[in-house]
Amino acid sequence: MRFRPCIDLHGGMVKQIVGATLSDKDPGSLIVNFASRTSPAYYAELYRRDRLPGGHVIMLGPGNEEAALTALAAYPGGLQVGGGITPKKAAHFLEAGASHCIVTSYIFRGSRLDFDRLAELVQAVGRERLVIDLSCRRGEDGLYYVVTNRWQVFTEVTIVPDTLERLAGYCAEFLIHAADVEGRRRGIDGELVELLGKISPLPVTYAGGVASLADLDLVRALGSGRVDLTIGSALDLFGGSIPYEAVVRWQREEEKRLSGEKRLSGEKFPSG
Repeated sequence: MRFRPCIDLHGGMVKQIVGATLSDKDPGSLIVNFASRTSPAYYAELYRRDRLPGGHVIMLGPGNEEAALTALAAYPGGLQVGGGITPKKAAHFLEAGASHCIVTSYIFRGSRLDFDRLAELVQAVGRERLVIDLSCRRGEDGLYYVVTNRWQVFTEVTIVPDTLERLAGYCAEFLIHAADVEGRRRGIDGELVELLGKISPLPVTYAGGVASLADLDLVRALGSGRVDLTIGSALDLFGGSIPYEAVVRWQREEEKRLSGEKRLSGEKFPSG
């Protein structure tokens, strides 16, 4: 397991919001936990300094592309980018330094997955550089449904083994926000983390609801070490109470722990 940093952009600024309140129909419903006038590049440079690859820059709505590009330039190859991604835009962001492109809404038509569009994206950028965002909300039947269009529209796609197995042939990773708890800092959705640890055939990153440093250990345990974690609003970088430096220390200790486990198992490492 590893910590994956994030940079969320809204209106060209770094912000942390309660994701489920982001709506085109009612802009006044938006709840902003944090807004910074510091450049996105500042955060990207911080993540590069602290050797934290695999994080993501998410563009929440229009007017964020220039800000995203400054972050990618500050940490080339270290950040994924998502938000309004199409085949043409994906190629542009990859050339600008993104390691991967993250896609959600483009591969849906209404409530159904459009595999022709997904194949088009794979052809444009390559499976190994594509991340599928399966951010979800719990339905009345208890299943987790993928939500699109700023997490407002429920699709027919559920987080079940068949879904992830089929989509694994089109991408390198999954990114999954628990939209019902995202940004609320009241605790993670443990059932979803546990489910992802059991059924995901690819690396998967969970985001949503982190309230304390202990949630890192909780996600590692519930996800059987197979689920990575993003922390947004709860970090002191974004107005929260969890010290960023403590998370970096946790990551370094986790790397030591995993390295020790590999040595004990007799796994050989390449020289040099």
